[in-house]
Amino acid sequence: MRGLSRLRRLSRRQLGVLALAWITVARVRVALWRQQADAVRKGIAELDAAQPAPLGDLREVVWSVRAAARLMPGATCLTQALSGQYLLARRGYVSTVRLSLPRAERSKLKPHAWLMAGETIALGGSSATYAAHRPFLDYLPGDRRSGLIHRAPEVLQ
Repeated sequence: MRGLSRLRRLSRRQLGVLALAWITVARVRVALWRQQADAVRKGIAELDAAQPAPLGDLREVVWSVRAAARLMPGATCLTQALSGQYLLARRGYVSTVRLSLPRAERSKLKPHAWLMAGETIALGGSSATYAAHRPFLDYLPGDRRSGLIHRAPEVLQ
């Protein structure tokens, strides 16, 4: 019931943004489950995003993806990052999905995905969590060559 009362307080625009995010998160989740990440990447690359996202649009996309992911079982960090990148690209805004590994030598090999808007962490966690990781791959948005993955620049220490 509490969730329903929250939905009632949303404007039509917010409901539309949330619905689109939920559909996007669901589609990306299914694609990843079917091991079709390259298809998702190609779809994002075709959108031709080139402009940096204004803060208001970035916040709206982040809010909608986080809210939709709470309603979607198994919406991992990669699901959320790719969904956010797709939704930003639909608006013409560029972003990067960055993959990282924990820096600690004894930590488990557990990759993590971040959505970066420039040098701003949009989705994936805090700057403290990011500092505890070592980036190793970037999914760049405009690459039309089969969703190629590029090496991420090393973070200076």
